[in-house]
Amino acid sequence: MPNSATLQTSIHENLYQSIEEWVKETKPSVYGILFLYASAGPTNLDAQVRRILESQPNLDFEVWSDGEANRQVVLLPELTLDSVHFQGLLLKQRLLEVLPNLDLRITLASFPEQGEASQAVLKQMSDSVMKSEASDIHIFTKEEAEAAKNRILIVDNDATIREFLQIRFELQGYETYEADNGLVALDLIEKLKPDLVLTELNLYGIDGLPYIHHIQQIHNNQAPKIVVLTEQKVEQTISQCFERGVDDYITKPFSPVELDARIRRCIQ
Repeated sequence: MPNSATLQTSIHENLYQSIEEWVKETKPSVYGILFLYASAGPTNLDAQVRRILESQPNLDFEVWSDGEANRQVVLLPELTLDSVHFQGLLLKQRLLEVLPNLDLRITLASFPEQGEASQAVLKQMSDSVMKSEASDIHIFTKEEAEAAKNRILIVDNDATIREFLQIRFELQGYETYEADNGLVALDLIEKLKPDLVLTELNLYGIDGLPYIHHIQQIHNNQAPKIVVLTEQKVEQTISQCFERGVDDYITKPFSPVELDARIRRCIQ
């Protein structure tokens, strides 16, 4: 494994998805993840982090950098929680020696010791480090990982369908929200940052392909998965939706069991 690699997350890349893909490709038996955040950190913070890690012999690591958010993610393959914690303490000490005024926050965990590093868990770790007011290193617990729920926004003008889907998804452990029109949905997507939007195309305010485009532009570096659940069965519409980046397209009437499986596949 190479000693270091940096990913500058662009407008078209999803940091959490990229980390998941790294895990799938490298298949470490155990690995640590550290989220580092400095609200007013220097632009070369990732270089400082790499330099410290490179000074340790036989240490494999990856450094992923999100320059826009002043956030660094360090992946440490084949390290258990104690070793990951040690690396976090060392990084903090060395960084503060070089940058004594650095307001640094660190959240770390080891997987699978502390559960599964799903995108929901990674998002929660990122939120934890960016919202933390304490300078102490936060060890992300197994209980926190288990509590991380994928958010689904249900968008449909039919209240009966919204209620049915909301109850069904919540029983499966999802965190659900609902909207009855496209304009409300766009506002909620911006505020809630759901993992998946399950939506009808025929909506009040804004609908169809312009609506899909707006969803993808709200958080275009971390856009939610989009599953269309609609009465529209025109092949051209279906084709255009997939061309615009929709993850799945399901027509009404639908099988709840099949819907569950396709939602699960999109989120995972």
